[in-house]
Amino acid sequence: MKSAKQRFAGRYRPPGPKRSPLITPEGAAALKNELDDLWRNKRPVITQAVQEAAALGDRSENAEYIYGKKMLREMDSRILYLQRRLDHIKVVEGVPADLKKVYFGAWVTLVDDDDNERRYRIVGADELDPSSGYISIDSPLALALIGKRLDDRVELSNLKKGYDIIAINYADAEPT
Repeated sequence: MKSAKQRFAGRYRPPGPKRSPLITPEGAAALKNELDDLWRNKRPVITQAVQEAAALGDRSENAEYIYGKKMLREMDSRILYLQRRLDHIKVVEGVPADLKKVYFGAWVTLVDDDDNERRYRIVGADELDPSSGYISIDSPLALALIGKRLDDRVELSNLKKGYDIIAINYADAEPT
């Protein structure tokens, strides 16, 4: 017979890698707005729905009550995450002194070996949006780009790909 440690060994998940606390001013504002919206607007609506469902009687078979409590737990979890994250983030404002180097917040235009052009902005982990070109500061590509200069070559050995930096832009922190 297996011990409890052996039976549950497959369920253990080590904590994920620690994320960078850096964030853009826009990202910090978005997190604050989300927290405010959850706390002031959405949570009271769900709390009211749970109270109304509880008033209907038997809670063990009341789908609205069970679903509402589940939604409330998920929302409270997100609120707690946002509160903790906002306590630890460091907002990066302004532009660096050397505009010819890639730093946090930069828009970087790259050309790969097949002459495909791509443009990325290096942002905090909470702002990640690949469809908009926002990549996390913790991503392998961003880590390889940080500190590089215009016309430098970046090699990603795990992807066996190379990129040439053809433009670096900090203007308005938005693409032009």
